Amino acid sequence: MPDLGVHLSLFIGPTIPLPAPYPVTDALVSVEVTNDDRQRDGFKLEFSLGKDTLMDYSLLASGLLDPPNIVTIIVTIGALPQALINGMITQHQFVPSNKPGDSRLHVIGEDIGLKFDLEERSDTHPNRPDWVIVNQIILENGLMPIVTQTTNMPIEVQIIPTQQGTNLEYIQQLAQRNGFVFYTEPTFTPGISTAYWGPENRLDSPQAALTMNMGPDTNMDTPINFSFNALGPATPQVTIVDPLLGLTIAIPVPSGLRPPLVARPASSLRKTIARDAAGLSMSDGILKAASSVTDSADAVTATGTIDALRYGRAMQSRRLIGVRGVGLNYDGPYYVKQVKHNIKRGEYKQNFTLSREGRIPLTPFVVP
Repeated sequence: MPDLGVHLSLFIGPTIPLPAPYPVTDALVSVEVTNDDRQRDGFKLEFSLGKDTLMDYSLLASGLLDPPNIVTIIVTIGALPQALINGMITQHQFVPSNKPGDSRLHVIGEDIGLKFDLEERSDTHPNRPDWVIVNQIILENGLMPIVTQTTNMPIEVQIIPTQQGTNLEYIQQLAQRNGFVFYTEPTFTPGISTAYWGPENRLDSPQAALTMNMGPDTNMDTPINFSFNALGPATPQVTIVDPLLGLTIAIPVPSGLRPPLVARPASSLRKTIARDAAGLSMSDGILKAASSVTDSADAVTATGTIDALRYGRAMQSRRLIGVRGVGLNYDGPYYVKQVKHNIKRGEYKQNFTLSREGRIPLTPFVVP
C-alpha cells in the first residue's frame, strides 16, 4: 500500500470557514495546535510575507486573517482525516524584515469555546439542575452539547442557582462542583464543534500504543520521560454544618469519581481542607470530597515527542492511550492531558503529556 503521507487542510472564514485560497496556504510556514484537557485549546499559524502590492502585504490587506474569523485545521495521515481545532483568531504578531521574503505574520487564536467567555452575565436559573443549565447555555451558543445528567434538583424556595460572570466561568464552576470537565472539540464539518460537560473520558478504548524496545513495532524514536511525584495526591478534609442542630459533621472521604488505571495507586501524603464546604448539604459534601480526591489523584506524569507519520495518526488529548515496552511499572493505559501538534513542510511532531494515579497497570496488555 503506498504511503500517502500527511496532508493539512486549512479552512478560514468570518462565519462559515471555507478552504483557504492558494496564496494563503502557499505562504503558510508552520502550524502549532495545542489540545489541553483543562484549558482552552489554541493554535498559532506562521506565514511568510512578501510586499506584493505597492504599499502593503496583500495577505494582511485581504482581511481573511483578521480577528475574529473562524479557523478549522484538519490533518490527514494516510487516509485518516482528523480535526485538530475549530477556533477563533484573536491576535496577530507582525515581524517585518529588511530581507525580502523574511517578514513573518503569526496568527494566534483559541478554540470556539472562547465564545462562552466574551460576555459577563448576571442571571438566575430557578428549579433547574446543573446539567439542564449547562445544556441550555451550550445550545444558546450554537454548539452541539454532550452533557452528562446530574442528580441535583434545586428547589426555588430553598436555593436559586445564580450566575455571576461569563458563561464559561459558570459552566466550569458547575463542572468542578460535580467533579466534571468542560471542553469543546471540532467535528469534521468546518466551523461545527461539540461541547462536552461530564467526567473525564477514561472508559473508551485506548488509542494506539506508544511503543519502545519492541523491534519493528517500535514507534518512539526518543525516550518517554516518567515522573513519580509522591506529593501530588492529597486527602481532602470536608466538614459541613448541620443547619438545624449547628453541629459540625466530617464527611468520609470516598474514592474518586473516575475508574482506576493501576493496581498500585500512590498513597496520599498530604491533607487539604475544603474552605467553602460548611454550607453544603450531606450529598453535596460527599460530592465535594469525591471531586477533590479526583482533582489531586495523579502522581505519575509522562512526557515525550513522537513523529506523527510513524505513529500513523494524530494523538488526541482527553482520552486514554497505551504505553508498552518500558517495563511493568510504567506500561499500561494513561490519560492524555495535553498534545501539542507542530507541523512544518515535511515534518509533523507531537509533544504529549500523560498522567495516571500510580504504577503497575490493572492489565498488562494495551491496544497495539
